[in-house]
Amino acid sequence: MSYETIHQIIAVLIPSCICFFAAKGIIHYFQLESYQFPGYYHTLNRNPVHSYLPGVCAANASVLLILLLPNPAKFQQNSAPAYFWVRSVPFVIIAGLLGVLIARFLTVKKAKKPFVFTGRIKRLYVVYALVLLGISAIVYHLPGWKWISMLWPLLLPAVVALAGLLAWPVEKLISELYFRDARRKLLSNPNLTRIGLTGSYGKTTVKHILGAILSEKYPTLITPASFNTPMGVTRAIRERLTPSYQIFVGEMGARHVGDIKEMCRLVKPTIGIITSVGPQHLETFKSIERVAKTKYELIDALPQEDSRSYFYDDGSYCLEMYKKTTKTKTLCGRNPDTCDVWCDQVTVSPEGTSFMLHIKNKGQIQCQTRLLGDHSVQNILLAAAVASDLKLTLKQIAHGIEKLQPVKNRLELMKNPGGFTIINDAFNSNPIGAKAALEVLRQFPGRRIIITPGMVELGDQEAEYNRIFGTQMKGCADVAIIIGKNRATPILDGLKESGFDEANIYRVDSLDDSTKLLHTIVQPGDTVLYENDLPDHYQEA
Repeated sequence: MSYETIHQIIAVLIPSCICFFAAKGIIHYFQLESYQFPGYYHTLNRNPVHSYLPGVCAANASVLLILLLPNPAKFQQNSAPAYFWVRSVPFVIIAGLLGVLIARFLTVKKAKKPFVFTGRIKRLYVVYALVLLGISAIVYHLPGWKWISMLWPLLLPAVVALAGLLAWPVEKLISELYFRDARRKLLSNPNLTRIGLTGSYGKTTVKHILGAILSEKYPTLITPASFNTPMGVTRAIRERLTPSYQIFVGEMGARHVGDIKEMCRLVKPTIGIITSVGPQHLETFKSIERVAKTKYELIDALPQEDSRSYFYDDGSYCLEMYKKTTKTKTLCGRNPDTCDVWCDQVTVSPEGTSFMLHIKNKGQIQCQTRLLGDHSVQNILLAAAVASDLKLTLKQIAHGIEKLQPVKNRLELMKNPGGFTIINDAFNSNPIGAKAALEVLRQFPGRRIIITPGMVELGDQEAEYNRIFGTQMKGCADVAIIIGKNRATPILDGLKESGFDEANIYRVDSLDDSTKLLHTIVQPGDTVLYENDLPDHYQEA
């Protein structure tokens, strides 16, 4: 093998070695977007520094190392090629170390959802390595290979996407095998009642409420945390479902039309609950009508006989769904003339919520819960309706309601040693939930402070929803700390438009900055609402 050939092989391998390690942060974004390509590209554009700069740095490092490679022309013809290999191979090792450094400095620090080396990520890395080797082989045979070697790392995000695309068929096959195994396990128990629930918001809360109430009578398994994707629910079934359970509750999330239909292919529910329909994930759905269509896939999937569906009377999309279905159905709400399950005498305080629960043909019972907010009652009504049809008594239902604990990061009440109260509503805010959280804050005594970065995934209407959010803070909060740069602008506009005291409006760049500011202004007796905490791929650089 000639010196020129060795030199060329090492030169084309250098950028691949750098890029293998430098792409860690980009692959992390791909993981955060659940390996969905539209979301991945949106994330890249929202985070240009962490997305495109690794490729720029990799290209510059490639230029430097390739130019520093030993020049084959300076070696004597009688010198052993092995010596040239020895002089050249360390450059590949240095390339890998530079890739590690690029990843270290250009990957999000203290990620809220850290990079996890799952089985899927390991397989992706194998495919990614093969793609890099393939690029090196192609570049080796091209005229102008040296300049191409120096420049192709600029396309690093696209190379990661190519690896993801090539890995997709394998992942689809693996997920289908797991999927079928979970479905077999789920359907093998003829005595298991399968419940599916979905909605734009309230899914996780209703799931926990339903699990707590049904556990008063039945061994009940709910999908953990926010496991609401096909693979998340598949994993929960395969790892946690045992023959002892009598009820399975599967939360069903969706970001695209058809997602709920796929979830129902797994769960095969006989009971369906739609918690809400609203402006959530508009970045992918584009319109609320498409959101509603997707949520209704749950009702379509229910068998015509021996099934039951549950809706809350929102006066809008959920009510229309209720009217549309011909399957056995239950409507929950506030109007005793139209609803099967309703409530009245609702009293909300910082200690929780009390109300009178009414179930048609079953009677009524006084209920007390630690959950905050009038909208929490909506979630409880849906769960109570299901529990009643599953033969729980009113006393069992009321006892389950009394035992309810706030779901983590969803209007979770926390006492601070500094003498002030924190309402943690940091999980995935939306226009309806944010308004309800403000209403909860309004009912607390003393000075009220809101800390928020606003809302995301609202598509073209995002700025307008955030502006309205800003206007709604007037009368509910006394101090507003807004986090962010571009996204903060419409919220600030709404605050000023509403006449909010501008001396009590603050804008900071990050959550850490908001914490530092809070400690300088908070006083004993204050109440602080944390409304939303954006994930890493929605942070503004």
